This record gives sequence, C-alpha cells and structure tokens, in this order.
Amino acid sequence: MPEDTKLSREPTEPAHEHHESSLTGYIVIWLILLAGTALTVIAARIDLGRFNAAVALTIATIKALLVALFFMHIKGAHEKLLKLVVISTIFFLFILLTLSMADYGTRTWS
Repeated sequence: MPEDTKLSREPTEPAHEHHESSLTGYIVIWLILLAGTALTVIAARIDLGRFNAAVALTIATIKALLVALFFMHIKGAHEKLLKLVVISTIFFLFILLTLSMADYGTRTWS
C-alpha cells in the first residue's frame, strides 16, 4: 500500500489546551474575593430596604462565578462551556432573586 494512502493516526490538533495559571493570578483573584466578602459585610450594615437580599445575592453570585472561572479552570475551557457557566449563573441568580423578592413581598410585617 503506498504511503500517501495510509491514514495518519497522529492528531493534527491537541484534544484540549492546558492553560497554566500563575500564583500571582491566584493571589489577585483571592484578593478580589476578599474584597467581595468585605463588600458583603459593608452592604449588610447599610439599610437598603428590600434590596438587601438582592445586593447580597448579586455579590455572592459574582464571587461564585470568579471561583468557577479561575479556581475550577473554566476560564481556560472551551468557549461553549464558558457560555454555559455564565448563562446558568445568571439564570440561577434570577431564580434566587425572584423567589426571595416573592417571599419578601408576601410576608406580613407585624
């Protein structure tokens, strides 16, 4: 069998790219998460009325997204996976906010 008709078993592209994360990047994300925690504490001390829960959930969702993107290495993953994570994060934030505001709106405050 001639050489040009043989099928090559060598992959032309790697199956997935491996993205290296630096220690500096981890420290920066950790500091951002600490700042988010401080922001949560500060926001809890401010009377925002009915928006206290919404602000706290929004901050928590942003922090969860950062953890997923950087510490779970989704940022270096395939673009479709990244879109799925971001869309599902926003979707669940919407569910949490809707249910929390529905609960808040139906309570009788005595």
